[in-house]
Amino acid sequence: MPVDHSHHIDDPNRTTPAPQFEVISSVPAPPVPDAAEVMTLIVKLPPGSAGNPPHRHTGPAFGYVVQGEMIFELEGEPERVVRAGESFWEPGGDVIHYQDGNNLADVETHFLVTMFCVPGRPMLIPVSADELDERRSRRAPRP
Repeated sequence: MPVDHSHHIDDPNRTTPAPQFEVISSVPAPPVPDAAEVMTLIVKLPPGSAGNPPHRHTGPAFGYVVQGEMIFELEGEPERVVRAGESFWEPGGDVIHYQDGNNLADVETHFLVTMFCVPGRPMLIPVSADELDERRSRRAPRP
C-alpha cells in the first residue's frame, strides 16, 4: 500500500515559501534497544581512510553521506559505495559492520549517522579476528 510522504501542512496564511521535503530513504522500523540512548554523530574520514575495523553496534544506525564517498559493507551484503546525498542504514545487534571507509584518495568524506545504542555500552564493539574467521561464510563475496 503506497504511503503519502508529503511532509507539509497546508497553511492558508503563509506569506513565505513553504518548506520543501525530500524522502531520502524509508525502512520498516528495526528493533530498538530498551531505553536506548540516541546519538547523532558527524564522522569525518580523511582521504584514503579505511575507516573503522570490523565492528558491531548495539542497535540500529541510520546515516547520510554529506560529502565524498563511503565504502559501506554489512555482513551478508556486498560492499557498495554510498555517495554524497545518499543514505544508508544497518540493523545493529549481531550483524557485523565490515567497512565504512573513504572511497576517495584525495577528498575527505563526511557522513552523519544517528544511532540507537544500549546505554552504558560502547558505540562501536570490535570483532575479533577469530570471530571474523568463524563467520567468513556470512560475508558476501569480495569484488
